[in-house]
Amino acid sequence: MKKILAFGASNSKNSINKRFAKYVAESVSNSELNLIDLNDYEMPLYGIDKENANGIPEKAHDFRKLIEEADGIVISFAEHNGSFSVAYKNVYDWASRAGGNVWQEKPLLLVSTSPGGRGGSGVLAHAYGNYAHGNKNTVKGIALPSFHDNFADENGIIDSELKKELEIKLKEFENLI
Repeated sequence: MKKILAFGASNSKNSINKRFAKYVAESVSNSELNLIDLNDYEMPLYGIDKENANGIPEKAHDFRKLIEEADGIVISFAEHNGSFSVAYKNVYDWASRAGGNVWQEKPLLLVSTSPGGRGGSGVLAHAYGNYAHGNKNTVKGIALPSFHDNFADENGIIDSELKKELEIKLKEFENLI
């Protein structure tokens, strides 16, 4: 049984990206899901002065341990002004200070969604560009546009073409695990 770590890269209590990450991760065959909430890893805003004064927060080490225990990781990115949410970026920054390569060469499936027509495609491209450079096991999934029109919790992706596109990316991800 493959262990899949999944999360929405947002701190919204009603995160559509957390819902999408759950759906995508549950679609991985023969897997066990560990769905986390970034709010459980809230830390002080990263800065070298804070690190020098107080060290690295235990939550950064806890986050890295979850990655270490996973066989694969699914992240659904929220797009804030064309980039990562500050909540996600802060967890990532602290985790990188807690031991280098955050993703530890684990297979990554990156997706995004938003209420708008671009589906977070800007942040997805940004994430893929950053992570694929240092992790050859990175798969660029889909940017699901118009979340509320194209997704239902009971059935997942409603649009058949988008669903088919995700299924292709899921197979690619599963082959890396």
